[in-house]
Parts: sequence; structure tokens; C-alpha cells
Amino acid sequence: MRRWIIRAALAAAAALGLPAASHAQDGGEACALLRAACREAGFAPAGAGEGAAQVPACVRGLVQNKIVDLASLRPLPEVADAAIAACRAALADNRTPRQSAEAARPPSAPDPAAAAAARARGAPNFVIVMADDLAWNLMPGEGPPEGALPNLARLMAEGMTFERFFVTNSLCCPSRASILTGRLPHNTGVFTNSGPEGGNAGFLAGRNADATLAVALQAAGYRTALMGKYLNGYAPGRDAIPPGWTDWAAGGNAHGAFNEILNRNGTLVRVPGYLTDTLAALGVELIREAAGQGPFMLVLSAFAPHAPFIPPDRYRRLHPGLAYPRTPAFGARPGAASPSWLAQAFALNQRDAARADAVYRERLLATKAVDDLLGAVRAELAARGLAGSTYVIFLSDNGLHLGEYSLRQGKMTPFDIDTRVPLVIAGPGVAAGRRTSALASGVDVLPTLATLAGLGVPGGSDGASLVPLLAGAAPPAGWRQHVAIEHRAHGPRADDPDHVPGEGSRAVMPDSYLALRLADALYVEYTTGERSFYDLAPDPDALANIHATLSPARARALAEAAAAVRACRGAGCLSAQALDPLAVP
Repeated sequence: MRRWIIRAALAAAAALGLPAASHAQDGGEACALLRAACREAGFAPAGAGEGAAQVPACVRGLVQNKIVDLASLRPLPEVADAAIAACRAALADNRTPRQSAEAARPPSAPDPAAAAAARARGAPNFVIVMADDLAWNLMPGEGPPEGALPNLARLMAEGMTFERFFVTNSLCCPSRASILTGRLPHNTGVFTNSGPEGGNAGFLAGRNADATLAVALQAAGYRTALMGKYLNGYAPGRDAIPPGWTDWAAGGNAHGAFNEILNRNGTLVRVPGYLTDTLAALGVELIREAAGQGPFMLVLSAFAPHAPFIPPDRYRRLHPGLAYPRTPAFGARPGAASPSWLAQAFALNQRDAARADAVYRERLLATKAVDDLLGAVRAELAARGLAGSTYVIFLSDNGLHLGEYSLRQGKMTPFDIDTRVPLVIAGPGVAAGRRTSALASGVDVLPTLATLAGLGVPGGSDGASLVPLLAGAAPPAGWRQHVAIEHRAHGPRADDPDHVPGEGSRAVMPDSYLALRLADALYVEYTTGERSFYDLAPDPDALANIHATLSPARARALAEAAAAVRACRGAGCLSAQALDPLAVP
């Protein structure tokens, strides 16, 4: 199995036209070379003092393929790629963790009769490419240099782009739980990345595992595959493969990008090389195997461009000097009517601005690898004659702010920088090069794919099928007037990949809230009793809270709409979101 995964990594390199990394140089000598280069570049020895740019951080940055040491913003030295690769291999922990009996169980398989029926009715295939923390400002035309993401730009040119697609919670695990089940966080019970209200354990406790898109499609005869990130807290050596998946290659906290461990159909394997490229190779292999065998759903869930923002070797030197988009929200100071949590934000300084630029560049370079993955699987679909019978869906689980509203790196706010993310769909009958402004939500993914597969909207789903919009038509009568975003406040955890070390008291996180994002407005109810309302037509960056100026009737209508959403379940959620609280003057 280890030989197989190595072949997959090499196949990824070959498919993308990449040279295989050389590890001929002795690893110890290579690491010594890196340490010497770091000292020559002005990095201090370990123990030089708190806050100093230290040699260990420099070496770690080189091994992780960083461009700068983000703790000090000191540029990393130029070192040969072969030396970096050799040191990386030497530092990798090659011990495979102990595997539980649960994790070693093989995945389930579709019923042969159901698979035959699905083939007979010509059920379409689905390829879902999900990025991690990819904000709207990383989309082509929104910040990256022209041509930086050619495969994503091509998908947009050949499909439908949803300009108002919002997550149900701007945090990885609760958002992914909603995408998998079609349920809002208050119905999955998943609000955080860990603990009793989050993570894989919380997902299981909420009895969600049997209500996913994978279970529905596998029961309908689909071969189902997930490769990459599943849910926070999932441990490949401990946890069972969830029901509904025919093929499984999932990692745990695999944000390090190199030498990560996957549970591959019940066997633990260590992936050499860059993980996103290996996921591309696994996806290509699955498509090749599944061609002509019946419908399949392939979920390629990249860990990029999530922190620590590690790009592949081939892109380390690209786009020097790239600046973070400076919207009016960047560095904006809280106003007198801002919620109390936001009023705690410290003013940005020059170092904060420089860090936003450095992080944005690294996020783009990591996103380029996801773009390569998208291109590789689409090329394989075309080569196998499957492009005309396959829907390709690109989306993200949440966004990320890097200075908006004077907030340092983070997510979880109700503002668009965190909650508005890409959704692009291309495939049979989808209008090419079109954009829709219809409101859409993460809970809509399951009913959309189920409808395209001929199953209809499963019972218990809180979302709506987006199929009526894919041909370019206007939203049907009774379409939702707002989407719900639910957040449960929790403290930072050092073992959470969203934890930003070194921010200390400068890190500001929102109180618990329920937000309604309307077409041109944002309404937020905090558990502190505070209320916010932003009219996004004149104030698209949500800088002025004008809730105090609303008429009593409109304020009451907004509160009633929020109460209806808070209590909704299943089809009742669509009815609740169809209410237009702004119809009241």
C-alpha cells in the first residue's frame, strides 16, 4: 500500500508536468545547510529572546515552503529546492500511528441492483472540488493577477457562478456538516470544530452520519469517494470510515501539506510530497477506474489554502509584491453603534498590513495547487468521454478576514469576507459563463445534487435545490429572501488549526449570533441582546450599523424572521427564509 501511495504521488507530479523531488542529498547535511543559510540571513539562534526571528522558525518555514517567517515578516533565505526536499524528508515522522479496529474497517459499497438501475437511467456523475478557507477575494477577477487561476477561470466561463452563496457558519466543521447533510447548524448540532458541539464527535453525536449526501447517492447506486479533508477531529488511525462512502482517502489535521497520513480504504498510508497534488492523482485514478462502470460522486476536499498557507515547491517564487485587496473595510475602525465585541478591535499597524499582504500571497500560491487539481480532474473527465455527463462543482467551506474591520487573521464573523464564498457549477444543461445573484446557502448543495441525480429533495433537508437556476432562469416564485448564518462563540484552542499563535489579546472573536443575509442587507442578533442592521445598497462593506434608525415595525419583522429561522426544521426552514422582513416599511 505504501508503494501504491508513492506511485500516486509520482503520478500527480507527472500529470501536472512536475519534476520528482530529489532526496539524494543526505537529510542531516541538508538541514545543516538550511540552518546555516538562516543564520547568514540574520535569523537568531534558538533562545535569542521572545519575539526574535529565530533559526528554528526559519528552517521550519523553508521546509513548509513559506516565503517569509510570518512571526517576524523577515524574508526567508534562497536555498536550493533539493536541499529543502532532503531536509523535509529527514524531519518527517515516518512512524505510522497505531490503527484501531474501527479505522481498519473497509468502506461500504453500493447495491449492485441499484448501481445497474442508475446506469440504466443515465444518472450523471458529480465531481466536487472543495477548498478550505478560500474567500471570495481569491476568485479570478477579485484580487489575484490575471491568469493566476486558469482552470477556475475556465470553469466559471463554462458554468454558473453564484455571486450570493453563503455558508451556514463561517467555520470549517459546522459549514461542512451543513454541506454534507443539507441541515443548518441548529439541526446538525455542530457549531464548532471540537468539543461536545463540534468536530467529528459532535457530528456523530447529532446522528448526522446516516443523513449525508454520500448515503443518499450510494443507496441510489452511486460509487462515492471522498479524498482529503473530512471533518475536524477526524483521526485516520482511530475513527471508522463513515457510512455511504465507497472509496475513502481522508486525513486528519493534515494542514502541514507534506508527509501527511491518510486512511486509504481502511489502511493507514503516509503520503510523500505535496498533499494537494496527491489528491489530484487519486481523483484522476478514481475517474479512470469508474469510467463506464456507472455513476459516481467524487469529493476532492483540499486542505489548501488554509493556514499555515503552504504552497507547492513550483510556486514558491511567484507573484512577489502581491498586495491584499484594500477594501473600505480594511482597517476600518468600529463606530459608536458597532457591537461590543467589535469595539475591542485594535487599530491596524504597518506590520499588520504587511502580514496581510504576505499571507494573501501564500494563500494564492496554495490556491494555485487547488486550481491545478481542478484542471487535472477535468482533463481526465474529457479524456474518458465523461465531460458531457458530469457536473463539476467548486466551492469553499468559509472565508477569512485579514484586516477587515481592524480584525487580525480569522473568520467566524457575520460579514461577507467570512461568509460569502465561491460556488461554481458546470455540467449538462448549465448556462455557460452566467452569474446569478439569487441567494444560495451551503444547505442547498445536498438537495441540488440529489435532484440532478433524480432523487428529489430528501426529507429533513433545510435547503433548496438550485437546479431551477442552473439554466440561467430567474429564481422561481417563493424563492428565499434571506439565508441563515449561525455562530456559537467559543474560546481559542491551541490544537485547533484555526488558532493563530502570537495574537494574544489582539485576537477578537464575535459573540454568539444568528444572522440573516438578505439580498442587500445584513441583520444580526447577538446573544448579548445587541442588534445590527446594515443596508448594503449604500453601504456594501457593512460599516454602519443603522438598526437604531429602523421603524419599530421593521425591527419587529426582522426579529420575527430570525425567530422563525431559529426554530425551523426541514421544509419549514425554506418557508421561514421565504419571509421578507423588509416588506414592512
